Amino acid sequence: MDHASKTNALNLDNFWMPFTANRQFKATPRLLAQADGMYYTDVDGNKVLDGTAGLWCCNAGHGRKKIAQAVERQLTTMDFAPTFQMGHPIAFDFATKLAEHAPGGAAAKLDRVFFTGSGSESVDTALKIAIAYQRSIGQGTRTRFIGREKGYHGVGFGGISVGGLVNNRRVFPQIPADHMRHTLDIERNAFSKGLPAHGIELADDLERLVGLHGAETIAAVIVEPMSGSAGVILPPKGYLEKLRATATKHGILLIFDEVITGFGRLGMPFGTDYFGVVPDLVTTAKGITNGTIPMGAVFASRTIYDGLMAGPENAIELFHGYTYSGHPVACAAGLATMEIYEEEGLLTRAAGLAGEWEEALHSLKGLPHVIDIRNLGLVGAVELASREGAVGARAYDVFVDCFQKGLLVRVTGDTIALSPPLIIEKEQIGTIVSMLGDALKRAA
Repeated sequence: MDHASKTNALNLDNFWMPFTANRQFKATPRLLAQADGMYYTDVDGNKVLDGTAGLWCCNAGHGRKKIAQAVERQLTTMDFAPTFQMGHPIAFDFATKLAEHAPGGAAAKLDRVFFTGSGSESVDTALKIAIAYQRSIGQGTRTRFIGREKGYHGVGFGGISVGGLVNNRRVFPQIPADHMRHTLDIERNAFSKGLPAHGIELADDLERLVGLHGAETIAAVIVEPMSGSAGVILPPKGYLEKLRATATKHGILLIFDEVITGFGRLGMPFGTDYFGVVPDLVTTAKGITNGTIPMGAVFASRTIYDGLMAGPENAIELFHGYTYSGHPVACAAGLATMEIYEEEGLLTRAAGLAGEWEEALHSLKGLPHVIDIRNLGLVGAVELASREGAVGARAYDVFVDCFQKGLLVRVTGDTIALSPPLIIEKEQIGTIVSMLGDALKRAA
């Protein structure tokens, strides 16, 4: 059966695809059928090298039997159990395991874990915890949040409110939030290797917004340590440290969205560890189960947790939760995932490959229309000049070309983003960069 007949055998009408130009996609579908290790296989049997860890989530690569076996065992033992006024052992076991690797290490005491079903749920959970905590300590006027332009914090109403991607916000009502400027400065920082040198003054935006709104109205500031979905936007040197100091000064909680940077992406367990800056709350998802079963978690400091453990002991301290918070099958997948991370050293493996990754990516400098290259850990971005009147078209053409030649990359605007599984070998780094370079030349 050829590609056309396989595609025609599918009814593409009913699935309303997320973050996709549905009509464009369904005219020329790209369909993946299998996955193993570093590779997908499409419906025609062609191998596709995974340059994006699925969607920033399959950090241990695909087809891990340990995870599949753990899921099967749990499904046949107990498929579901509630966690409202009930419990089951594996949720507590998984929370304990996560606490062993909590952001910032033992000293940070970010080891109280609230389970969610996704990154979007993690963000909305963290925002609600922030408001609840402020109220519990007598700061009930603190109901506003500060986010950042080009920030992505999922698609809940809280997440789009603090997020700074215009298309995500345009037609939806939002909760009270204001935004700091983003840190993408191609004019001064183009082709920086690692953290850019210029832009620490952008952290002063938090002080400016405190002056505008009053500290007594602001519950928390939320940022990604490294903005992923907007196209790998890095914090300037000293930027996160300055945000931490300003937030502390004004009694504002600092939330790190580590849905992408968590679980080894930067060569440390979390961005919190990589940057050495400790927030009050950390949102996670994606790599927590290697992308196998939807799940997320919020790491909260003991100070925040203990602050909410007030009132009568029979009173619910936080009126919040999800049917699938601590889902037993997701916990089984998560425990198996953490075992793989530990056994194979994947939470720190990217540190040993980061130099080669950086050198390979920056070898693309000088190719037609490449105006910037950014990298950190095992993350990279190649920024392309936009075609006149067609923003995003050039990068989309590169994305499609790469897929047709056997490489999966991520496209956002005119940025090609890369975040391969942490099991990648050095020769595969060369393959990714070579294939992307050829596609860039053809796009010219």
